[in-house]
Amino acid sequence: MITKRRNALLRGPARYWPLVLSLLITGCGEHRDAGHLTAEIRDPDLQQEWSGMQRKQHPKQRLKNSHDYQILFGDLHVHTGFSPDALNVAMPIMGGDGLRNPADACDYARFCSALDFWSINDHAEGITPRRWQETKAAVRACNRVAGYSDNPDTVAFAGWEWSQVSQNRSEHFGHKNVIFPGIEDEELPARVIAAPRDQLGKAPMNRLLTTALGFMDWPNRKQYFDYQTYYQELADTPACHPSLPSPLLPENCMELAATPEKLFKKLEQWQLDYLVIPHGNSWGLNTPPGTSFDKQLNRRQHSPERQTLIESYSGHGNAEEYRPWRAIEISNQGSEVCPLPSGNYEPCCWRAGEIIRERCESESLSENECDERAAKARLDYASAGIAGHLTVPGQTVADWKNCGQCTDCVLPPMDHRPATSAQYALAIRNFDEQGKPLRFRFGMIGSSDNHRARGGVGYKEFGRFISTESTAPRVPVLERAFQDTREPLPYSIPLSEQADAPLNRLRNMERQNSFYYSGGLVAALADGRDRNAIWEALKARRVYATSGDRILLWFNQIDHQQAKPMGSVGQQKSTPHFEVHAVGAAQQLPGCPEQVTDVVSNDRLDELCRGECYNPGNARKPLARIEVVRIRPQQSPGEPVDALIEDPWRSFNCEGKSQCSARFSDPEYPQGQRDSIYYVRAVQQATPAINGGQLRCEYDDNGQCIDVNPCFADSRTDYDDDCLAPVEERAWSSPIFVDFPASD
Repeated sequence: MITKRRNALLRGPARYWPLVLSLLITGCGEHRDAGHLTAEIRDPDLQQEWSGMQRKQHPKQRLKNSHDYQILFGDLHVHTGFSPDALNVAMPIMGGDGLRNPADACDYARFCSALDFWSINDHAEGITPRRWQETKAAVRACNRVAGYSDNPDTVAFAGWEWSQVSQNRSEHFGHKNVIFPGIEDEELPARVIAAPRDQLGKAPMNRLLTTALGFMDWPNRKQYFDYQTYYQELADTPACHPSLPSPLLPENCMELAATPEKLFKKLEQWQLDYLVIPHGNSWGLNTPPGTSFDKQLNRRQHSPERQTLIESYSGHGNAEEYRPWRAIEISNQGSEVCPLPSGNYEPCCWRAGEIIRERCESESLSENECDERAAKARLDYASAGIAGHLTVPGQTVADWKNCGQCTDCVLPPMDHRPATSAQYALAIRNFDEQGKPLRFRFGMIGSSDNHRARGGVGYKEFGRFISTESTAPRVPVLERAFQDTREPLPYSIPLSEQADAPLNRLRNMERQNSFYYSGGLVAALADGRDRNAIWEALKARRVYATSGDRILLWFNQIDHQQAKPMGSVGQQKSTPHFEVHAVGAAQQLPGCPEQVTDVVSNDRLDELCRGECYNPGNARKPLARIEVVRIRPQQSPGEPVDALIEDPWRSFNCEGKSQCSARFSDPEYPQGQRDSIYYVRAVQQATPAINGGQLRCEYDDNGQCIDVNPCFADSRTDYDDDCLAPVEERAWSSPIFVDFPASD
């Protein structure tokens, strides 16, 4: 009788008590601003010392006719507490050390990671006009304290992330960072441009969440209650009129663009210089299986002048490498089909069938019945997009073994999508306009995509819960909310029949935590250290990506009196010749350099950097090899891509030396009479890295993964365990594009 009465109360007005309570607590929350900077100037002698170390490595004798560019390291993808998902990543109850503001990002870039340049790119979907004004002011303040001279200790750029996602592969375009060279009001749009995200405006639901978290983590309650104010500000900001030009819109509205076409159109209306950088494209957590870059390669969804760089590596993994396998196939009728396993790749839809088959056989059901259930499970998974795991009730991370993974990729993203990789993008063409085939001419960059205001975190491999996006509840009552607690049934359930599937489980976050890395860097070959020199290098694609280590890399075409650097485009009929020189990253010393500790308190360094800064010694890490990749883009519609990407095309052994050089030519080029793309990878000898082993498979004698030891973010893996494993850190040059002249 007591239970019946309690249930009746919950079905009546009393069920609203959490919402009423959250409404009352909202008044306890405050607007969190951009924070306060550490104003001290970093010792200029330190920058000169580091620059001098680099200058000594320049291959003057080997690259005689190359320009003496300065290599500057940056991070063009830094999030702060102004991004809505920072709540999940940074909150103490989720393993983080608290929300951090743009001022923290500036301090971290200057004193912890010692970046030469960086960009703030909070999710536009969470940036109200008020927060955009605060972001711009914070970037200007960062540049003031860093110094406006030609030798600042860092250069901060302003921008945002356009975060478009869709469960429908034909409507999914992915995330893109928008970055501007100027920082004054007249050099920036009046507001950010976001992708539609209805759930962010649901303030009552978000207030319920933050209220609950605040009570569970009472000592840190103010952070959660302040985030209620954040969500309320989003809910109170109306959407802008969809048809008015951007410069004519009122200041206090949220501007939306549902596709890249609309984003580019709105940006062009401001008549400003800018770059748009796609990223996270092959990351299966957000990218539906079956997605490809093809639908973006047209003159509506792509801007060849503005979209010239691609983030090929980040804390979400390596988006460079193409593979011929697919997570699903599409039938002639447009329906999803689960492909067979091939080589060392097992599609997760296939694995879903095997899980159900094993459960079915354990129930002693007939072979025919188990075959039918396995076939249905494969179809249910393939039809569920990124939420395929939910079609298998009671599934665990161990059930999936290493399905869906690129097992021969270095630092791969979870559920790699090869048709959205950088190599695939470089290989395809659009032939819609006769005589004017369209190509992606991307330069390669790396960045962190760190949501804890810590740009350039890869300088040392430590602190999984500050250096990566690893996140999960650290209290038992919440852990089960992120786990599949359903009974492990011997049959699958289509996602369409799971109307109550919780939003926090649509993405397989438990598995994803084994694929979070410390992030990458972009290196710019610049004529100077100032803003204009860096921007000129970015625009010219004179950049390269690293997996986090500050490897030095020069790559030039040498068919000309002056060497043409990476990122160059040219035409010729003769054999192209190239040279490359690489130097391993500086070995790191413990702690922080004296020139930093002299101007920043130990308490601040411990709190922000965990007492570990970029602190290079004189020794350099040994290199393993230099690899050359050749891509020959499509010449006709439908030409198969698999044979066009040759990886590696050439390889040179560095024999463990810290410096390594090579020269090579392509004698096949004149006879092939087709455009060709060349880029290089400088690969270091293996060193320990966070999540370097991903799922940490146990293999049988046939090389099959029979068990996994995931790097969980909750209590199943020790909080202080960084899940280190050997990784060959690397640098990827931007390509050199050599076009074969059209026949007269």
